[in-house]
Amino acid sequence: MAFSLPIVASTSASKVDSGPLLPDLQARIPDHPLRERRNMNSWKDPAVQAAIVATGRRKLIFSGMLTEACISFAVLSALAAGHDCYVVGDACGGLTDAGHHLALQRMTAQGAQPTSWLQVLLELQRDWTRRDSYDAARAVVEKNGGGNGIGLRYARQMLTPP
Repeated sequence: MAFSLPIVASTSASKVDSGPLLPDLQARIPDHPLRERRNMNSWKDPAVQAAIVATGRRKLIFSGMLTEACISFAVLSALAAGHDCYVVGDACGGLTDAGHHLALQRMTAQGAQPTSWLQVLLELQRDWTRRDSYDAARAVVEKNGGGNGIGLRYARQMLTPP
């Protein structure tokens, strides 16, 4: 991972209702423990909450499914516990667009900071002279960043001698 952030991954009722963690996500974090929980609110699961607290971080970044339940419940609980919470809205999924946006509004009204995956990546990178994370960050933007990614790929091709 480009920025070595601690990751706490969990699933809810994966064997009976929600299904397993998305295979593409599991492939990106194969060595991270996956915490199975019964509660939709991961903050209310003692093992998940302990893992989050063990990171020592006061600023938490949330993404996942379902914005209206698993994400919003955990964010609202973490906010109540005194954490700064950032919700990556375009890395969350809701049942409907309206439900997703209403959940984001509810969290924001309680103090959560809505953001996007690109904004998180660029804030962590800070500038393109940080060589330790440059290649990994740039690769993510090139692959997923639409026109911005195309522009980065073009610039690299124009600035790199054959």
